[in-house]
Amino acid sequence: MTSKNTEYATVTKVSGPLIVVSNVSGVAYGEVTEITMPSGEKKMGQVLETHTDLAVVQVFGGTKDLDTDLTTVRFTGEPLRMSVSDEMLGRILDGAGNPIDGGEAIIPEEVRDIYGYSINPYSREFPRDFIETGISGIDCMNTLVRGQKLPIFSGAGLPHNMLAAQITRQARVLGKEEEFAVVFAAMGITHEEANFFVRDFKKSGALERTVVFLNLADDPVIERIITPKLALTTAEFLAFKKGMHVLVILTDMTNYCEALREVAAAREEVPGRRGYPGYMYTDLASIYERAGRIKGKPGSITQMPILTMPDDDITHPIPDLTGYITEGQIVLSRDLYRKGVYPPIDVLPCLSRLMQGGIGKGRTREDHPDVNDQLYSAYARGQKLESLMAVVGEEGLSETDKKYLKFADRFEMEFVNQDVNRGRTIDETLNLAWDLLSMLPESELKRIDIDLIRKYIPQKDPERGGVPVE
Repeated sequence: MTSKNTEYATVTKVSGPLIVVSNVSGVAYGEVTEITMPSGEKKMGQVLETHTDLAVVQVFGGTKDLDTDLTTVRFTGEPLRMSVSDEMLGRILDGAGNPIDGGEAIIPEEVRDIYGYSINPYSREFPRDFIETGISGIDCMNTLVRGQKLPIFSGAGLPHNMLAAQITRQARVLGKEEEFAVVFAAMGITHEEANFFVRDFKKSGALERTVVFLNLADDPVIERIITPKLALTTAEFLAFKKGMHVLVILTDMTNYCEALREVAAAREEVPGRRGYPGYMYTDLASIYERAGRIKGKPGSITQMPILTMPDDDITHPIPDLTGYITEGQIVLSRDLYRKGVYPPIDVLPCLSRLMQGGIGKGRTREDHPDVNDQLYSAYARGQKLESLMAVVGEEGLSETDKKYLKFADRFEMEFVNQDVNRGRTIDETLNLAWDLLSMLPESELKRIDIDLIRKYIPQKDPERGGVPVE
């Protein structure tokens, strides 16, 4: 067993953020280390790999100015833990969990292993309760429910940061008043982006119910690997200890995976697809699967990871593996962004696999499932007709076809497009959907029950019937 009082001055190799310590005994995988630099500065590390008398240690804070002859390493015999408390709400922490908002140190209520514990599948409760984000393209078309993991696939230069900030300040659970919190973790972002998030959260008042973790681009890469784990440990405490409903937003998971690749290269591991480690799927699953609900416990953890697809390639290993693990995806479109649409959500490749359990009568509104199906059908037809028109010209289209073309244009500019500073309630979103669908002949609304058409269609033509929508 490792002695906590023994310091090893046997650092034999430095490779990026890793050091190799020789002549050690009783060292365990995942064990925390205390590294004393030649200047007397102390840094934390963690054991990544052990052999008979060797230990590979990842150094949080980087290995700059590390001298192998003058550096000592002490093995603590403990896994990596963090202090958690409900006092963390409203606080801004760095990627290692240290306060950077000028406030006092957090007084721990508990100390937890940052890797958490897997939720027993038998104990999981199926996600069913609707979370209103205020974004029509999500709430109506790709509904987020409590306990779900629903990633956002974006691209370089697209407004995913703006969307993340908007969801953070607008998200709420409908129905009875319940405690709702947000854990926001940013990995590898610039100082400008960090300042944007902090200003936005403070200005809107969202910071009061939010725990913010910020790992900046110039922070040590190795720190990026533990940031989402710290965020999820905090979320688990708030959800399953304090009974809160927690939305976890992780951005940008691409930066996290790049950090994994860098560490794997330093360890000289055999690379997998595009140089990423072969265990990246398992590693991502260990993060995403920490979302969910537990039978008998009031709290829940819902995840919205955000990742930028390199070269907008949805088949890239990061979005590809993420899609296998999570329950759908929200895809941002560069074409819609060029048209001036915000948020540029391309609803056709989007999917929320759990939305059917969270919508309908008693959850959102009775017309929601039918309206969603009809919107998808009409917009998809409008998109196909745009391609056809490029071949046959507008004169080759029927009057009904022209209405679908106009519908697709209005759908993008009025339904998907919305004010960044104002969210829509689910009722406002569905009423807007009915207004758009009223452009089409009633005979084309084949996916909606006739009684719902009579009840909700705006009364623009007396012959159509229906009740005007406020």
